[in-house]
Amino acid sequence: MTQQTQAQIEQSTIRKISWRLVPFVALMFFINFLDRTAISFAGPNGMTQDLGLSAAQFGLASGIFFIGYILLEVPSNLALHRFGARKWLARIMVSWGIVSLLFAWVSSVEGLYTLRLLLGIAEAGFFPGAILYLSLWVPARHRSKILSLFYLAQPLTVVFGAPLAAGMIEQHGLFGMEGWRLMFIGVSVPAILIGVVTLFWLVDAPRDARWLTREEKQWLTRELESEHAAKQNAHPGVRTVLGNGRVWLLCLIYFGFIYGLYALAFFLPTIIGGFQQQFGTTFNVMQKGLITGAPYLVAAVVMFFWSRDASRRGCKTWHIALPALAGGISVPLALYMNSPLSTMLVIAVTASSIFAALPNFWTLPTQFLSGASAAAAIALINTLGNVAGFSAGYITGALHDATQSYTLPMMVVGGFMLLSALLMLLLNRRRAEPLASSLAQEH
Repeated sequence: MTQQTQAQIEQSTIRKISWRLVPFVALMFFINFLDRTAISFAGPNGMTQDLGLSAAQFGLASGIFFIGYILLEVPSNLALHRFGARKWLARIMVSWGIVSLLFAWVSSVEGLYTLRLLLGIAEAGFFPGAILYLSLWVPARHRSKILSLFYLAQPLTVVFGAPLAAGMIEQHGLFGMEGWRLMFIGVSVPAILIGVVTLFWLVDAPRDARWLTREEKQWLTRELESEHAAKQNAHPGVRTVLGNGRVWLLCLIYFGFIYGLYALAFFLPTIIGGFQQQFGTTFNVMQKGLITGAPYLVAAVVMFFWSRDASRRGCKTWHIALPALAGGISVPLALYMNSPLSTMLVIAVTASSIFAALPNFWTLPTQFLSGASAAAAIALINTLGNVAGFSAGYITGALHDATQSYTLPMMVVGGFMLLSALLMLLLNRRRAEPLASSLAQEH
């Protein structure tokens, strides 16, 4: 095989994966993020009033999702590694769709807490499983590009999901139901349907992909096996990885990003709803949905080009640390703007910072881990991120109730993102250290 022919096979293989697998897994992620954040649209549009929720109760309901998610995160990802992504991801989608559907009939604060906890249990393992699945389909040099395409689904969930949710909420009275209840039905049914389709669309390994040619399968299998073999010398067991300092640094870095992500996701619609009192402006439900989505549209564009640069240069420390720094500064700055437009522009910077960093961040674990150890490490990192998701919802709501302002809660968000930037610089000093060496020092 000539070098030119091999380059052509590589290009065609990655292109097919980009078109065949990534959009579908991204669609799954779109539905996933919409389902878990649907409460943020329901809250200020009738649910808070109908169920008599305080800001702290709403924050607890938003965050309690992550308790169930955390408890089953690592076991779920190890199960995916054992049983295969196709069946396991399909199971996760169908189960969370059924639980999400039940929100349409919730009638009490206690019932809301229970369903949010069950939703977290049902969804446990989806996101790290999707990250691991895509990472195992492409060589390391292509992962930044592939993961950035996948990650586009998250900001686009808000760009398209917020107006979509608003449109369903505006159907208030249909079938005798409140608009926010109809919205839960509308976002839940697709999860069940796509979960069934997953069984027929995804394949577990390149050798099972009928849409790859024999030459493409051989090239991809050879590349992935070569990378796996190179890591075998430093391929520790799951227990050893879970005690490794480098992995825990990644956990803490991710904590800061996810704290910021969910503080925005859960409370941005509520903050926009407060513009009327703060600035004397009035927006209807659809206008609020469009305004909520606007910063995330900017974030999607920034993320695409930032990740493209990281893919071209190779992911550098500053591809992750610089966005964390920008986000940490912009979050509290938004509180001192004197108009809705200037406030949303600064929030767009915050959203762009978070999403510019995340896909590049996820290229780090698989740089030095593979197999079950990679599955465990990715799940552990995401577990700590989900601790941040719980903390962001509850702490933001509790601090708002205590101070009657979002100033202190958003200062906390900025502080965590600045901490992520500092820890990323610390991690850069340790990345040059071989994993086997670091394990020897730590154990």
